[in-house]
Amino acid sequence: MKMKLQLVWAPVIALALVGCSAGDQTAEPEATTQSAEASFLADDFEVPTRIEADGFVLVPLGPDLAEIDYAAYMSSIEHLQETFTRSTGWPNAELTDADAIADMEREQARFEARESFAYAVLTPDGSRERGCVYVYPGVGEYDAVVRLWVTKAEYDEGFDEELYAWTQSWIASEWPFTNVAYPGRAIAWEEWDALTKSDVDT
Repeated sequence: MKMKLQLVWAPVIALALVGCSAGDQTAEPEATTQSAEASFLADDFEVPTRIEADGFVLVPLGPDLAEIDYAAYMSSIEHLQETFTRSTGWPNAELTDADAIADMEREQARFEARESFAYAVLTPDGSRERGCVYVYPGVGEYDAVVRLWVTKAEYDEGFDEELYAWTQSWIASEWPFTNVAYPGRAIAWEEWDALTKSDVDT
């Protein structure tokens, strides 16, 4: 599949634990945490900031995308709770426009700090969000965790399978990871829950 990458240098800031607190019900999915001593990405790795593929474009999430990101996940609350988060915390019907903007500010800050990388998956003209892809620090034997979702309408059209296959190829060819976890996909949720619980306990 044809891809065109536009790369930029992102600022290098010491890693901190990332993700929303358990009580935060307004933000997008919680990032996987990693010890501050561990290296997530080499300092000289150029993080992709615009990726063009056949039928969609990936760009970093940020406040300028708050409106279409909000529209995408609010159109698919039940679907995402069942297929992506396994939680009623995100998304939920109580989220507001202000919550959406605050969430996008957090995602942008994490991206710029090289803590985690959240991408909107847009139509080629940028008018609509089809889903999102997240690249997080690794857990246990994995040096990265990648998660993704698509809206209910896109899922029904078969785009989830297409995006997952494309994402695996993109991560393998353009990122420096050697062992990537895809929770709920390549790794069963039960296995992932046991792994992350063990990682927290240790």
